[in-house]
Amino acid sequence: MVIHDSFPDFLLFVYVHMSEADHNYDPKEMALIKKKMHALFPEGTDLEKKLYRAIRDYNNFDKSRLDALFKDTFEKFRGANPELREHLFQDILEIASADGALNASESQALESLKKIIDLTSATAN
Repeated sequence: MVIHDSFPDFLLFVYVHMSEADHNYDPKEMALIKKKMHALFPEGTDLEKKLYRAIRDYNNFDKSRLDALFKDTFEKFRGANPELREHLFQDILEIASADGALNASESQALESLKKIIDLTSATAN
């Protein structure tokens, strides 16, 4: 299952997932996501609109299908933007920690994503 047309759009969805992993969109996490978006999208992109669309899409997405979405999308974009992929785990760890606490649900989401990232990286070699 793939719902994103570009790797940066998918990464933004992952960032939103990490921000909401503790069931709270913390302002510090949102500010960090906005900062990271500057590296993902070309100048002139309406970042606010893009972020709120990603939040809406995430909120409407069936969370029981997240693992399939993540696996399939990482596989689809396996060769895309290697430098973005390389920094992804560090980025999502920063986002999850931006509110000053890393709770159990955020740790679980991080571990799940790390396994998927590692798995799809291993199949790329």
